[in-house]
Amino acid sequence: MRFLFLDGSALAKRYVAEPGTPLVDHLFDQVAADRLVVLNVGVAEVVSILVRRKNAGTLSAATFSQALLHLGHEIIHATNLRKVEPINSLVIAALIHIQNHSVNATDAIVLHAALGLAQHRRSRGDDLILVASDQRHLRAAQAEGLSTFDPEIQDQAALALLVGP
Repeated sequence: MRFLFLDGSALAKRYVAEPGTPLVDHLFDQVAADRLVVLNVGVAEVVSILVRRKNAGTLSAATFSQALLHLGHEIIHATNLRKVEPINSLVIAALIHIQNHSVNATDAIVLHAALGLAQHRRSRGDDLILVASDQRHLRAAQAEGLSTFDPEIQDQAALALLVGP
């Protein structure tokens, strides 16, 4: 079985229409919530994206409110979806990825958490896929041996191959 770790760039596509949204929606429709993983800070990134779009006038107040409700129900308050907390030891251990791959701090934390979860999953015969749209983040994950999926570039057939039945 494959688990999917969604970073903020991928998760945001679920709550605001942009390239890749249909594939992220498909992913949520096809994959059980207990196979999805997010970093709590990634959820905050999504809220930040929504606020910026509302403030810029590209997202109406009503759509903004609906997106926040949807995010709250589907991610923030969900009990069957795994949410990784950026505890101090995780943050400190992730610093090496900033140096090695020139990624930002949040991407480094996501990468380190995903690597740890992938190792755990692989020991049980499963795997983990990082879902993201940031190219630098994806290259870093691939360099570290993670499978990746980019909903902006890849298609539904590629997603189906990764997530399986």
